[in-house]
Order: sequence, then structure tokens, then C-alpha cells
Amino acid sequence: MTQERLSVRTIREILRLKFEIGLSNRAIARACRVSNSTVGEYIARAERAEVEWPIAEELSEEELYQQLFPEVDKPKAIERPMPNWEEVHRDLSRRGVTLMLLWQEYRVQHPDGYGRS
Repeated sequence: MTQERLSVRTIREILRLKFEIGLSNRAIARACRVSNSTVGEYIARAERAEVEWPIAEELSEEELYQQLFPEVDKPKAIERPMPNWEEVHRDLSRRGVTLMLLWQEYRVQHPDGYGRS
């Protein structure tokens, strides 16, 4: 489930309470009225992004979000050749031909093609 973005003011407050005052995640969660796991996630993201306290005041909201939530390259979908369904249908009407046999022939021709899951 996608989490709703916190305001920059809340993020700054979470980081301030953690790094300047040294409160626990639970105490910060109560003070900021967010969940304990949200506090932990934002602190972990800040540490991974090497965001140091105090955060520069001139750092805009979008720049802070870009540091905490960097763009992740999504893997490209694998192109798999589709079977020729007209040929499959025609071959299935012949005697002794099964779908398993046709699939095995397809896999010999296209080893990276669609498989059984």
C-alpha cells in the first residue's frame, strides 16, 4: 500500500527530534502524530541519503524528496515471442498432437519464450 507523503515540516521535525534532541522513534511518533514505522523509515532514508542535521533552509521541498526518495530504474520487461495461435489450433486438430507436445516444440525454437509456471 502506498504511503501518503509527509509534509516537509513534519519530516524536518522528525529529523530534528531524532538528531538534535535524541528522542526515541516511539516518542517522535507520538509527538508528530505518525506511526512508529513511518518515523523509522524516514530516519533510515535520511541516513541512506546522507542528509545531515541541520538541513539547509534553502533546500526546497522537492529537493529534499528527491534525496529521500531517489528514482529507481525499473527493469525492462523481457520480450518473449508469442506462439502462432492459428498454427497451434490447426495442429491440435491432428491426431496424436497435444498441447504439451506443441509447447515443447515451441520451447526448443524459443528457449527464452513463455514457460510453465
